Amino acid sequence: MNQMNWAIKTAESVMERTPKLYEGNENKEKWSYDYGVVLRGFALLWKMTGDRKYLQYIQDNMDHFIREDGTILGYRQDEYNIDHINNGKLLFPLYRETGLEKYRKAADLLRAQLASHPRTSEGAFWHKQIYPYQIWLDGLYMGAPFYLEYLLTFEGGNGLDDVTKQFILCEKHTKDADTGLLYHAWDEKKVQPWCDPATGLSPNFWGRSLGWYVMALADTLELLPKEHKDYAELVRILKEVLAALRAFQDEASGVWYQVVNMGGRKGNYLEASASSMIVFAIAKGIRLGVLEAGEWQTTLDKAYQGLITEFVLETKEGWVNLNKNCQVAGLGGHDRRDGTYAYYISEPIITNDLKGVGAFLQACAEVEGLRGQ
Repeated sequence: MNQMNWAIKTAESVMERTPKLYEGNENKEKWSYDYGVVLRGFALLWKMTGDRKYLQYIQDNMDHFIREDGTILGYRQDEYNIDHINNGKLLFPLYRETGLEKYRKAADLLRAQLASHPRTSEGAFWHKQIYPYQIWLDGLYMGAPFYLEYLLTFEGGNGLDDVTKQFILCEKHTKDADTGLLYHAWDEKKVQPWCDPATGLSPNFWGRSLGWYVMALADTLELLPKEHKDYAELVRILKEVLAALRAFQDEASGVWYQVVNMGGRKGNYLEASASSMIVFAIAKGIRLGVLEAGEWQTTLDKAYQGLITEFVLETKEGWVNLNKNCQVAGLGGHDRRDGTYAYYISEPIITNDLKGVGAFLQACAEVEGLRGQ
């Protein structure tokens, strides 16, 4: 059996089911961040197998949005939405491989957003202009790895402290002293309806938000020079958050719940995207040498088997279906998402959500890559 079995099967399923990711979106002009999660999986698989059809799939999907002059269909810088940065991560391999200036110009455009993106008083990026003074764990995945790679690629590696600061401030403000887990979000002004008026914290530990954060750390540590003054600090944060998550790994299945620390509570469920993200971060941490294989391999093996057993069903065509994905969860906004336990378990649970499929593809590629070393 090919060492990259599940990664390849998942990628083939995506290519056959959705040759163009944006065709599955009602608004085909939406610069939707979840495309980038899937395409990062393709980039990893391309790197590991050398098969250029995976690169071609990335290019085919990105070229719908990236115009010849480097402008981006559906993108508005003045929204100051950190989610809009995520797809930009694919511009680096496309530019390296093709040399086409439109990819460099599009990356410049996203970099310009970060140059003027609003920040908290300490310098952490707001999640969005419409979510002022708020740090969400999700935002670290969306913005930080792109920012770091841009600085290293086009700015001579200057200003890296601004990237590492994002993780350090996020941990400082969202970490729970008792469990070591990180709350989904923090409001510096302590005025949002969802936050604790004394701490500014949202009330729960949402699995996918923690998943975004540990994925972001793993991706950042891969790029950050080891001699950087904050490298060891980011390793510490990754180890501690993963250790906190391991304490809540479901004993029977090996995976994680939608609301991480409330496994036995009515309505809670094992959730595919968060579990995939955590598996990815552990596997990548081992590959990078920042996690000890001896300490983490058993946890990883159990969790990876859990992903396959708990969430994967193959169709008669041989396509991979990934079940039990939370479709979306956030805080505030017009629908007044309040961050309560009842809120997190009320959001739709769907099959083949792109965020889940993308994280699963990345997790499979990392785990199967490790096994094939």
